[in-house]
Amino acid sequence: MADRAIRCARIFDGHVWHDDAVLLIDGAHSAGVVTRGDVPAGTSMEDAQGSVLAPGFVDLQVNGGGGVLFNEQPTLEGIRTICQAHARFGTTALLPTLITDTPQITEAAIGAAVDAARASVPGFLGLHLEGPHLSWARRGAHREDLVRPMEESDLRRLVDASAALPVLLVTIAPENVTPDQVARLVAGGVRVSLGHTECSRETALAYVAAGAGLATHLFNAMSPLGHREPGLVGAVLDESALSAGLIADGFHVDPAVIRIALRAKAPPGRIFLVTDAMATIGTDMEGFILNGRKVHRSMGRLTLDDGTLAGADIDMAASVRFLENEVGLPFETSLLMTSRYPAEAIGIGAAKGMLRRGADADFVELDDACRVVRSHVGGVHAFDCRHG
Repeated sequence: MADRAIRCARIFDGHVWHDDAVLLIDGAHSAGVVTRGDVPAGTSMEDAQGSVLAPGFVDLQVNGGGGVLFNEQPTLEGIRTICQAHARFGTTALLPTLITDTPQITEAAIGAAVDAARASVPGFLGLHLEGPHLSWARRGAHREDLVRPMEESDLRRLVDASAALPVLLVTIAPENVTPDQVARLVAGGVRVSLGHTECSRETALAYVAAGAGLATHLFNAMSPLGHREPGLVGAVLDESALSAGLIADGFHVDPAVIRIALRAKAPPGRIFLVTDAMATIGTDMEGFILNGRKVHRSMGRLTLDDGTLAGADIDMAASVRFLENEVGLPFETSLLMTSRYPAEAIGIGAAKGMLRRGADADFVELDDACRVVRSHVGGVHAFDCRHG
């Protein structure tokens, strides 16, 4: 039974549009989208503050926000700040992401994530460990001396962590992790993503057979698509079992390449957006420190001293606008790539990314320019632009 309702000119439920419709909310869950005439008598009704109501954004790769970099503050409060920062931009579920670091920092990040799960931090979805088991050749902004092969103790710790977390996603490279290790991780409940690698298509498919189901920031930190050796890019575009995150900020992937990838990938819904956002989101800071190195912020671009891209300076609402304005995608496709598709990629589509009956009441209200007016997590206001 719904206890409240929100009326909006247009509602996208993650599947279809509803005009002049009402979202019913039952506590922390959606009770579905209905017409005005189907609202149960006595239900408390309010008007949406935005012109569009849609599922909240789901971001599987968030390194920081609100002035906090997870590597530098791997604590419960660090996670809380990151989640609050991204709620301002419509993200209602995210994976705090640890870039390759020391074993001590990695352990602290796992502990903080477990604490966040126990505390039911609004917006916290789980943990993404991007490294340290990557390729040295394609490490990108990851510090070379911290990249290393996976050992038995690492594997056991990840499986243990998975049991204590709603979601544990790890990015690995075949250069430093074996197919057997991937199979054991997956059997232990860990979601495995391939990334930061120069592996061949054949090798990538062997890891898919072992249980890897995702690829991390498609096109970036991996060998390019070749007509004789397609590599991981070719495996993603050709293999239906692989889903892939993609950064849409104008620096990581050219708009034409995004269009090509979306046309090539089948079935639809297997490419989703991530921000790869850093500490700068929601702040005016000019730079920050990552693993003892300065990261510079300039005109929406984050780089190390040598010019290497170091994450992204973009939020999810801005990514939606980029897909619309620069890539030329329909609005609903952009919304799907930021909500339903990432949720489905990690197996939580029943709870996140749609406004179906029984799903979590995570949703965002947008104005005509696709700027966030309000965001809601579990039916509770997480951000309201009228109150800062």
